Amino acid sequence: MSTLFSLKGKVALITGASKGIGEAIAHLYAHQGAKVVVNSRKQEAVDAVAQAINEAGGEAIGVAGQIGSEEDLQHVFDQTIAQYGKLDILVNNAATNPVFGPVEETDERAFDKIMAVNVKAPFTLAKQALPIMEKNGGGSIINMSSIGGVSPEPMLGIYSVSKAALISLTKVLAKEWGQRGIRVNVICPGLIKTKFSEALWRNEKLTQQLLQQLPINRIGVPEDIAGLSLFLASDASAYCTGSVYNADGGFLI
Repeated sequence: MSTLFSLKGKVALITGASKGIGEAIAHLYAHQGAKVVVNSRKQEAVDAVAQAINEAGGEAIGVAGQIGSEEDLQHVFDQTIAQYGKLDILVNNAATNPVFGPVEETDERAFDKIMAVNVKAPFTLAKQALPIMEKNGGGSIINMSSIGGVSPEPMLGIYSVSKAALISLTKVLAKEWGQRGIRVNVICPGLIKTKFSEALWRNEKLTQQLLQQLPINRIGVPEDIAGLSLFLASDASAYCTGSVYNADGGFLI
């Protein structure tokens, strides 16, 4: 029982890990023994997270790359394998949403960017990870969706569409790859205090309205999601695949 949540000897690649949820996951995974590849757009930012992990006694490297770019995606994956020789855990956490407003105001360029980062990149990285994980006896892929993927959020139309697509992709991969030793699960956070959602949780009126709907009477923090991510990365969730985990303080009840 004491090793159920251990990640000792595992290698984890986490996208969007320079801040917020991804950074919290990186620190927790390293604390539990994983060697962590920290990915985000800027090298300076990922190096800072990796340095903090190493100074705390963990092991991490930073590999910059925009996951909306196929060339950058390949670079991130290649660097992971070059450094550690394998990959056991993939956390597709990076996301984008360049628009806020009615769906008809989303132009094709924004639509393509949202889909490239939120859906195509997780799909591409998962495909790259498959043969490496399978050769190593299995692995865990964790996709970060949103409660918007379960129930569309106002003014976040295409973002919600992309997150619904990510939920569906998770189930497809879980069904096709389960017998090959690959587990694929998806987390749907509610409102979490991160820079990505700052415009929402800093709105006092909106926050008060939201708190009235939350059985757990607070806004979430990145560590709330990191704990669930650890469960899904570890042997504690060995019988879980294709599952959708809402982490929203009860908002969707």
